Amino acid sequence: MQFDTKIALVIRTDLEVWQKLNVAAFLSSGIAAAFPESIGEPYQDGSDTSYHALIGQPILIYGADKPALSRALDRALARNVKPAIYTAEMFKTTHDAANREAVRAVQRGGLDLVGLAVRADRKVVDKILDGLKFHA
Repeated sequence: MQFDTKIALVIRTDLEVWQKLNVAAFLSSGIAAAFPESIGEPYQDGSDTSYHALIGQPILIYGADKPALSRALDRALARNVKPAIYTAEMFKTTHDAANREAVRAVQRGGLDLVGLAVRADRKVVDKILDGLKFHA
């Protein structure tokens, strides 16, 4: 099945594994919050045990260095695609309000991006992420 939209996460390759997983989880939640229509139906197993719904389409995960992340952010914004972002400062906070304060304290060009997520038309996402490879 091919989707009209594409969901992609871009995560900085120089992070610790736990940081990469943390960033992926938070960025995915940003997409789910912004696009509730991306959520599929709840799951149920053969024993009638119910489980939560998941995002209903593949999420592609790319790797990037700091300059490539900044370039992807600029490309997304230039195409009117609002991304979810995660910055290095957010690893030092302990709650959601502090995360927002950490981002608010820095001008866009000075953000120490460690990850971003976008959901848009497939071709638009391809242009935003042009040159990036899947995360290894």
